[in-house]
Amino acid sequence: MPKAKRDAKRPSSIDIAVGRNVRIWRMARGMSQAQLASRLGVTFQQLQKYEVGANRIGTGRLVKVATMLSIPIQTLFEGTDTDPARSVLALVADARAFRLAQAFKAIDNSTLRLSVVYLVEKIAAAVPQPERRKKRSK
Repeated sequence: MPKAKRDAKRPSSIDIAVGRNVRIWRMARGMSQAQLASRLGVTFQQLQKYEVGANRIGTGRLVKVATMLSIPIQTLFEGTDTDPARSVLALVADARAFRLAQAFKAIDNSTLRLSVVYLVEKIAAAVPQPERRKKRSK
């Protein structure tokens, strides 16, 4: 298959960001993949492919997704101007990080919130980081 044809079918960074945003908003609405997929008339496997950016979401279906999630369609395009992997939104696309953010939001006491931040920072600092390869000098 010619390279141009393969690249045309490969999702772009925008497709990946839009899929990630669908996932974030679906989780924010407390919907399962199966529930949203059923409302859209697709399988949950197809919705999974949309969410990870493996398949592009057609325009009509994108409008339907926004309607089902009760959000303006432009919300699904947030963060499309940055690298999806480096976006803050990419962090909350992870279900555990999303749960952590929701739990953190439920803490009203600012002192407790700061304590949670310190705790998470200490845990993160204690986790060994993989060594980066040093560039060889020529």
